[in-house]
Amino acid sequence: MLSFSFYLFQPLEQIEETFQLAARLGAKQLFTSLHVSKGQELEEQRKLDRIGQFASCYGIGVVADVTPTVLSRLSADADIAAVLRRWGIVGLRLDDGFSMKEAASLSKQVKVVLNASTMTEWECKELASYQADKSNVEAWHNFYPRPETGLGGETVLAQNQRLRRYGIEEIGAFIPGDAKKRGPLYEGLPTLEAHREADPVYAYIELVETYGIKKVFIGDLAVSDGVLRRMDWVRSGVIPIRYRPIVRVEWLSVVETVHTNRRDAARDVIRSAESRRSLVWPKEALQSIPAAPRRTGSITIDNERYGRYAGELQITLVDLPADDRVNVIGQVIEEDMPLLRYIHGGRRFCLIRC
Repeated sequence: MLSFSFYLFQPLEQIEETFQLAARLGAKQLFTSLHVSKGQELEEQRKLDRIGQFASCYGIGVVADVTPTVLSRLSADADIAAVLRRWGIVGLRLDDGFSMKEAASLSKQVKVVLNASTMTEWECKELASYQADKSNVEAWHNFYPRPETGLGGETVLAQNQRLRRYGIEEIGAFIPGDAKKRGPLYEGLPTLEAHREADPVYAYIELVETYGIKKVFIGDLAVSDGVLRRMDWVRSGVIPIRYRPIVRVEWLSVVETVHTNRRDAARDVIRSAESRRSLVWPKEALQSIPAAPRRTGSITIDNERYGRYAGELQITLVDLPADDRVNVIGQVIEEDMPLLRYIHGGRRFCLIRC
C-alpha cells in the first residue's frame, strides 16, 4: 500500500487535497504528527475537528505520531478513543516516552504503531508480557530528515525479522517525495538512506519486494504527477520502465505496451513473452540496422536475420557485444535501471518513452 503524509502546519485546503489523492489511489490511512506547540492546543483541536470531517467524508483514517505530553495536552478526556475517532485518528504511532505497559494498554482501545527502527528484543518480550492486543499492534520505521542519518538495509531487515518473530506483521516505512519536500531541511524523508535521492517508484518497489514492507508512506508533502502515473502501473502489478529511443521510427509505439518476462527467465536478458506471440510488427521493424554494442539496459529487437526469433523484444541485464541479428532501439534511463532486477520470470512490465 502506498499512502501519504500531511502536517498540521499546512492549510486545510492542502490537507483535504491529500485526502482526495489518497482516496483516488485507494489508500486507507494517512500519516501525520501531533507535535503541537504549547499554547496552540485549542487552535489545533479545531483543526483536528475539520480533519476528522475529511476522514469521514473520504473514508480514510489517520495514524498520528504522538508523545505522552502532547496527547495529554490535547485531550484530558478519559475516553481517549472517542476523542481520537472524532479527529479521524485510527491509530497512534508512539514516540519516545511511552512504556511497553502503556502501549499494551492503549492497544486495547486504539491501533498502536510502535517504532520499528528502535524496538529491542526486551521491549518485544515486555509488550507480550502485558498481553497487548496483537491485532491492534503495528510497527513503522522512522524517517530521517538529516542527510547521512537514514538506516541501512541490514538494519531494516534485522528489525523486521525481530518484530515478526513476536507476531508483528504489519510493518511500515517512508520514502521521499520528488515534488515538494518538507522543511526545515528539504532533504527528503526516507527510512533508508539509500533512498534519499532515489526515484519514489523504485524506493517503493524496493521496500515492498526486498524488505517486505506492508505500508509505504511518502513522508514529504508531494510527489509529481509522473510518479503518480507510474504508481498506477505498479498498483496494477506492472513495473513501469522509462526509456529513451535510439531510433526514430513511426512504429516505436508498438513496443510501448505491457510485456511479460518469460517464466523461464534468462540470465542475461529480459525476454518479452508477447513480442513474438501477439505483437504485430511492421515489416520495417524487422529489417536489420547497423549493429551496436548492447550495454546494460539496452532495448533490442531480433531482426529478420535471426530466423524464428525475429521480433523478440529484450532488455539486456548485462553488457553484451554487438550482433548484426539484433537491433538496438532504445536505452532504459539511469534512474530506472535498478528496477530491472525486479522483473523476474512471469513479471509484467511496460515501456514508457521519455
